[in-house]
Amino acid sequence: MQQTAIAVKTKKTKWAYRDFTWALSLFGTAVGAGILFLPITAGAGGFWPLVILALIAFPMTWFAHKSLARFVLSSSKKDADITDAVAEHFGKKGTNIITVAYFFAIFPIVLIYGVGITNTVDSFMIHQLGMESIPRWLLSGVLIGLMTASVIFGKELMLKVTSILVYPLVVILLILSIYLIPDWNMSMVHTKTDWSSMPLIIWLAIPIIVFSFNHSPIISQFSKEQRRVYGDNAVKKTDMITGGAAMMLMVFVMFFVFSVVLSMTPEQLSMAKSENISVLSYLANIKSSPLISYLGPLIAFAAIMSSYFGHFLGAHEGLTGLIKSRSTMPIKKIEKISLVFIVIVTWIVAIINPSILDMIESIGSPMIATILFLLPVFAMQFVPAMEQYKTSRLARVFTAICGIAAITSVIYGTFFFLEGLGVRKS
Repeated sequence: MQQTAIAVKTKKTKWAYRDFTWALSLFGTAVGAGILFLPITAGAGGFWPLVILALIAFPMTWFAHKSLARFVLSSSKKDADITDAVAEHFGKKGTNIITVAYFFAIFPIVLIYGVGITNTVDSFMIHQLGMESIPRWLLSGVLIGLMTASVIFGKELMLKVTSILVYPLVVILLILSIYLIPDWNMSMVHTKTDWSSMPLIIWLAIPIIVFSFNHSPIISQFSKEQRRVYGDNAVKKTDMITGGAAMMLMVFVMFFVFSVVLSMTPEQLSMAKSENISVLSYLANIKSSPLISYLGPLIAFAAIMSSYFGHFLGAHEGLTGLIKSRSTMPIKKIEKISLVFIVIVTWIVAIINPSILDMIESIGSPMIATILFLLPVFAMQFVPAMEQYKTSRLARVFTAICGIAAITSVIYGTFFFLEGLGVRKS
C-alpha cells in the first residue's frame, strides 16, 4: 500500500503533457508587446550590460513567479486565488491595498494590447495586403471581441488557444533570429564600455526585463488549477512548470534579442528608440526584406494574442475582487460587470489610439514588481502560513533586490527624465 502511494506521488511530480501546455501558456502570457521593444531598450546600454541582463533574467523570472505561485497555494482554502490568499494573510485593509495594486499592474497592459492588436492588423491590411483601412471603431471592436470570447467560453478553451498560438510564435521568433545571423556585426561588441556606469545601466534596464518576462496575471489561476489536479504535490508542480516557462523565455526571447542587437549598429538602435517604433518595424524599414515585412506583423499578432488572454484573465480577477470587497451583489453578476467594463474601456482606448507604451511601462512596472517580487518575499518573512513555502534565503534576497531595483529605477527615470538605459552626459 505504501509503495503504491509512493509510486503515485512520483508519477504526479514527473512532467506530463498537461504541464507542458501550462508552461506554454505561461510563456505565451509573458511574450507580448514587450519583446518587440526589448532589443531596443536592453541593447541601448551596450553589449556587455545586455549579457549581464541575460544572465540575471532567468533567476529573476523563475524565483519571482514560483514564489507568487507558492503564495497562492499557502491559503487554507482549496480553491483559493490570489485575492483569497491576500485576504487570509493580510486582512481586509491589506486586501484592499494589494487588490488595487494587482489590478492596476495588469489592466494597463490589457489596454496596450487592445491598441497594439488594432494597429498591427490595420498596418498589415494596408501595407502587406493592399487593402483599405477598416473604420477603427469596427476593427478594434471585432478584434477585442474575438480575443475576449475565449475567456468568456472558459479557461480550458483559453489554455488551448494560447498553447496553439505559442507554437507558431516560437517558430517565427526562432526563424527570424536565425535569419538575422548573416547580418551580425561586431560594432556593438567593439563599442567602448563605460564600466563605471555599468551598475546604473543595469539598474535602469530592470523594469523592461520585468515587463517583458512577466506572466504573473495567470499565476493565480495556474496555481489554483495545479492544486485542484495535484493536491499536495501542487508546489512541486508549480516550481517545475514556472522553471520550464522561465527557461523557454530565457532561450527564445534572449536569442531573439541578441540576434537583433548584433544585426544592428548602436546608431541604428538609438534611431529606432528616438522614432519610438518596434524593432521589427525599424528592421523592415532599413532592410526592405519581404520576409521581415510579413513575419514582423505575424510575430506581433501572435505575441499580443497569446499574452492578451492571461492579462485579461488577471485583470478580470482583480476587478472582480475589488468590487466583491465593496458590494453584496452575487459573484456571477460582479463577474459580468467586470467583464463588460474591461472590454468597453479597452475598446475605447483602442479607438482613441494613444501612444502609451512608455507611460504604461512606467506605471505598470512598479505595480508588477510590488505584487510579483516583494509581496511573496514579505509573506515568507512575516506570515506563519508561508513558513513551509519559503524559498532559499538567497532566492528571497535576490528577488527582493530585483523588486526594489525595478521600483526605484522607474522613480529615478521618471523624476530625472532619463531616457533609455544610459545617462545623458553634458
